[in-house]
Amino acid sequence: MAKKKTEQATEQSESSGEKDVKEQMEGIEESGQEMSEEKLPFPRATIVNMLRKHLGKGKQIKGQVKDEMNVWLGKMVERIAKKMNQHPYAYVDGGMLREAIEPYETVQDIEKEKERIIKQLEAVKAACDVLINEVDRKFRK
Repeated sequence: MAKKKTEQATEQSESSGEKDVKEQMEGIEESGQEMSEEKLPFPRATIVNMLRKHLGKGKQIKGQVKDEMNVWLGKMVERIAKKMNQHPYAYVDGGMLREAIEPYETVQDIEKEKERIIKQLEAVKAACDVLINEVDRKFRK
């Protein structure tokens, strides 16, 4: 019973945290200005350097993107830490981390599975089209 109440409280705090992130991001977007460095969870330069590693040369990164990415990553760390904190142990180990990040890692697998299913459905559709053409050709004589 107590565990269920704890889970409900965690879910409520997570949903309110997600609302906070959206509000912060909307505030960044509306103001059109960069947030002060003290309000961000990570140094802005760290985020910019990581983005530049994976973006094409010559791409400019707007201040809004830098700040929203920073806030979003901070909330992601918060969610993962809360998940690991649910364990009753006085330490956090790699297994707990892997368990906490598993939902985020499986999203990529789900996307790949979706693409595979779409390709199979397209192949089935092509086979059906061929059969329809054969039936039309044979019975139109």
